[in-house]
Amino acid sequence: MNKYKALFLQLVILCSLLFGFTANASNQVQSIRVWPSPDNTRVVFDLVAAPDFKYFTLDNPHRLVIDLNRISAGTALPAVNGEAALIRGMRSSGSQNSMRIVVDLSKAVKPNVFALAPTAPYGHRLVIDFPDSNPTAATASSSAASTGSAAVSRPAIPASVRAARDIIIAVDAGHGGEDPGSIGPGGTYEKNLTLPIARQLVELINKEPGMKASLVRTGDYFIHVNSRTDIARRMQADLLVSIHADAFTSPNPRGAAVWVLSLRRASSEVGRMLEQTERHGELLGGVAEVIKDSANERYLAQTVLDLSMNHSMVTAHQVANQVLSELGKVTTLHKREPQAASLGVLRAPDIPSILVEVGFISNPQEERLLRNSAHQQKLVRSLFTGLRRHFELSPPADSLFAQRRAKEHRVQAGESLSLLAQRYNVSVDELRRHNELRSDSIRIGQVIRIP
Repeated sequence: MNKYKALFLQLVILCSLLFGFTANASNQVQSIRVWPSPDNTRVVFDLVAAPDFKYFTLDNPHRLVIDLNRISAGTALPAVNGEAALIRGMRSSGSQNSMRIVVDLSKAVKPNVFALAPTAPYGHRLVIDFPDSNPTAATASSSAASTGSAAVSRPAIPASVRAARDIIIAVDAGHGGEDPGSIGPGGTYEKNLTLPIARQLVELINKEPGMKASLVRTGDYFIHVNSRTDIARRMQADLLVSIHADAFTSPNPRGAAVWVLSLRRASSEVGRMLEQTERHGELLGGVAEVIKDSANERYLAQTVLDLSMNHSMVTAHQVANQVLSELGKVTTLHKREPQAASLGVLRAPDIPSILVEVGFISNPQEERLLRNSAHQQKLVRSLFTGLRRHFELSPPADSLFAQRRAKEHRVQAGESLSLLAQRYNVSVDELRRHNELRSDSIRIGQVIRIP
């Protein structure tokens, strides 16, 4: 019996020592990063170990105070990487095994403070999100970027068709900020590929009369996947295009792909949105005003959302096919048909959405290719051509593209391209270019669009 008591006592002492070691384990702030975005400022403290923290706010002046426990004695804050108008400064004081960090703020905000576990390429983090509708440090340089260029040259539109609206496309650069996306074998971050490609696509779209594009993410900051569709909705977008680069566990797969929403995700998402009755007005627009006082509002809303989702999915599939057709001319295709997946950025029932994987960043050869500016330009041109071709074939009824489509001619027996050029007072080259013809040969019954 004494033998077991001795073993038990040794076990207790060992556990106490282990617990004491863990409790006194030292932590350290390795770096501080500030990520301003148009509606949020994020501050990230990179740490050696998981943070043990408490926090509170103070007024006059506005401050956030964070107390970190189990911090190495004598440690000081490293230099802050990044800046935002909301953050006036940071300072720290310490005692044995603890550190107090004071974040001086330019106005009163309600912070959201939380810890994040390690995810490559980051270790343990303490994150502070400050809701901020005017982080000028982020938006000052991005106002022009949201449309691709500060001064975009667009061909003049005849006065007779100016009343028609532009087709609006929201271009989403995948990942950003704390979320680097996939990382290539050469160290390339996916977020650093998607943004320049998205910017080039926006710039190209904005040069086309009747089309207008804006970036969902204008800089290197994080946007929650749910917020991306909300931003596109505020733009009143006709289409959301999300740019990504794929990755796999082996380096072999390569090629571009286009993803659309799966039916399983679509059905469950409609159910979740119906439960959020406060969003009916936002999703349904004027329809919500008609049905809001109806006793059968829920069932009518179900029908409207089902119809909207069905239209969005059909449209997205059509767009995906056009984009794949063009991408296949400039790069390898991983899949030649649109792929369906339960991806959050595709879930808006009121906005047709596609996700374009421009290649596999996990493939060393394709990683180098994706970083090549000439290859990026080819990808952007093909994306633009596919999008334009879709809207030429299926334009919104009130758009400039719809007015253009009204000017069509069905070829009759005995007609030639040169004869049509004379009849409509345009050049043969214009007809050939407008209809993407490789020769002057046309056939009976063919529809020729008149520029």
